[in-house]
Amino acid sequence: MIEVRHLTKRIGATTVLDDITMTMAPGRITGLAGPNGSGKTMLMRTLVGLVRPTSGSVRVMGRDPWELEIDRAPHKSKKTARPRTPSIGLLLEGPAFLDGYTGLRNLELLASVGNTATPVDARTAIEAMGLDPDDRRKYRKYSLGMKQRLGIAGAIMGTPDIVVLDEPTNALDTNGVRLAVSQIRTAADRGAIVVLASHDAAVLHELANEVWYLAEGHIDGHEELNVAGSCGPKA
Repeated sequence: MIEVRHLTKRIGATTVLDDITMTMAPGRITGLAGPNGSGKTMLMRTLVGLVRPTSGSVRVMGRDPWELEIDRAPHKSKKTARPRTPSIGLLLEGPAFLDGYTGLRNLELLASVGNTATPVDARTAIEAMGLDPDDRRKYRKYSLGMKQRLGIAGAIMGTPDIVVLDEPTNALDTNGVRLAVSQIRTAADRGAIVVLASHDAAVLHELANEVWYLAEGHIDGHEELNVAGSCGPKA
């Protein structure tokens, strides 16, 4: 469970998130909708511990996401027993990989960080998104659609407890969207917490169990959806 309580984030005099309260449950896809600048990406950043809130709290499986980042550090102390650190698959503001490496090598490097996945997982994820793991082209030679597919593959690689996707269908053709939808559903079906931000209302209504609408940093509405082939139990 991800629990957000009265979350506020200010940057200088600007309030970018304003008193956000919501929960996100395992086995469900939580959609975030709203125009550019509404706070979707900033909210995602706070959920995974990339941004510290000004006030309020975020609890990821009962823990502060900043604690999770400390736990992932290689120099962390092992003196105190802690619950297992949840793994996170993340695609935020577009994929970012090393230009001089192949798609497979990029994912293998990503998998080696924190030992969150294996080389076999990397190959499986690439194939699941319709890419050839044996393609020798470097990432710099990929089309925008191929880069987006690789970004999704990186987020779903292995079996992350939490999958956070920011505009995952951007730059994808029809087949790419179909594959992305399938993999997002698969993640939720196995019990992951899935958070999906999209400008595409059709994608949100096809996938999400619920949609939170944001406007100017605050919650502007909430909708529960009956998704065909529902991704796990309703909370």
